[in-house]
Parts: sequence; C-alpha cells; structure tokens
Amino acid sequence: MSMDFTDQRLSYEKGALDQQSVPTSPFELLNTWMNEAIEQKVQEPYAMSLATCGADNKPSVRIVLMREITDTGIVFYTNYESAKGQDIAENPNAEVLFFWHELERQIRISGSIAKIDAQKSAAYFQKRPHDSQVGAWVSQPQSGEVADRAVMEQTFEQLQADYPEDTQVPTPVFWGGYEITVNEIEFWQGRANRMHDRIVYTQENGDSWNTKRLLP
Repeated sequence: MSMDFTDQRLSYEKGALDQQSVPTSPFELLNTWMNEAIEQKVQEPYAMSLATCGADNKPSVRIVLMREITDTGIVFYTNYESAKGQDIAENPNAEVLFFWHELERQIRISGSIAKIDAQKSAAYFQKRPHDSQVGAWVSQPQSGEVADRAVMEQTFEQLQADYPEDTQVPTPVFWGGYEITVNEIEFWQGRANRMHDRIVYTQENGDSWNTKRLLP
C-alpha cells in the first residue's frame, strides 16, 4: 500500500540564524542550542542519529545518546563489538545529526572517531542504573542474532542473580565510549518559504574556525 505525503508541509517560523552574530567557536553555539533545547523541554535533546560506513561502503545510521560535549568533540557510549563498532574500526569517520522539531533546528557534526580512555568509560559505566549495567552484558554480541526474547530475559534474570543490587557490575571489556573529534559543524534553523538559515563551521588550524552561509 502506497502513501502520499506531498501535501503535508509546515512553515518554519520560530527563529533565525545570523552569520554576523554567531560566536567564533562552534562549541559555544552548540552548548547554547543544547541548553535552549533542554529549557524548552525537548524530549531527549541529546539523542542523535549516528551515521557510519565500514569497509563495505554501505552507510548505517541509528540513534545513540550523546553523553558529553568536550573541548574538541562529543562523546557517546556503546558496545565496541556492535555493527557500529565494526564500522568505526574499519573507517574511523562519522557524522551525527540532532533534530529538534520543537525549535525547528538541526545540527550536523562530522569528524574522526576514536575510543576514549578505558578508565573514563568504566567511571561512566558505574554511574548507569544497575539494570542498564546488567543489560550491557546481555547485549553481547550486540546486533547478533538471538533465537527469541525469552533467551534474552533468561540471561538478564541470571545476571541479576549473579549481580544483585548491592553488588558492583564489572565494566565489560567490549563496552565503552567513543569521541567524535569535530572538524565540521552545520547549524540549521528553519525559516519560512524554505529559505532556511544554514551556517557551517569548518576547522582550519588548531582552534581556528571558518564560518560560511550555505544555500538552503
């Protein structure tokens, strides 16, 4: 059954983005927009679409949660042996997309990607809810085939018995963080008549950034 959405459209009129008034560092604007999304109660504003591409040249995209904005990039956590982990091992470049419909904004971030320090990953793992820690052990290998959900539930229950609430769940060696070291960020603000504002930051040398406006 086909579906036709050609008559479905909205006019974006909630904001503007002026190249002359943006900060010199994209991280300042990233933090400002993130804080505004939080203040406007955007649901999980740190959720982002992560695109990777391995040696097979087939792009893959999925939602992950950004957990930190650093001085040079953004951090998320996952299973290193997952499909995305395999892509990253073969091609250490990635792009993410944030889309906040409530603010009519999106941000595209691209750069090189690498594992973070294992101690930092372990520290974050121990901050996670106990059942989420247990769940990380169930998803091994992540993206691997499983006979049915009952197998997952049985493994989860066994791990809960092995690691009750008052015990520490060990950090899996196959689990941890990645940082995308940013080399380009595009900020998109929806405007009326599809005359959207697009300002892109491109890294030049060290901490120096160049900005330019793109046609919508």
